[in-house]
Amino acid sequence: MAKAKTWHQIHKETLSLGDRLADTISAFVGSWRFIIIHALWFGAWILFQVEPFPYGLLTMIVSLEAIFLSTFIMISQNRQADRDRHQADADFETNVEAKKEIEELQIRLARIEDEKLDIILKLLQKKS
Repeated sequence: MAKAKTWHQIHKETLSLGDRLADTISAFVGSWRFIIIHALWFGAWILFQVEPFPYGLLTMIVSLEAIFLSTFIMISQNRQADRDRHQADADFETNVEAKKEIEELQIRLARIEDEKLDIILKLLQKKS
């Protein structure tokens, strides 16, 4: 028997290429590797004097990178918010189903208690 897919697995399968790309880039940008690479890149740019101070080309490259990275991060955050909404919906559905099952169990237990009480009363009446 095949195991049913979770809501998260189904949600991941529906991600577009752009969503997956934004998540991958956002994960990389939020890493120490990204910081180290940039520190080395900026250090080499200045140390090897790729261009003279005030580094106009470097400033332009970093500005363009910031524009694209902020856009990818916002896309990823929007997708994360969407995923959270799906999770909240799935949690709500689970809670509603669990509540129904608990109420059914309470009714069954009450019925069993009533039946036991009836049996006890009948036994007591027979003894009297």
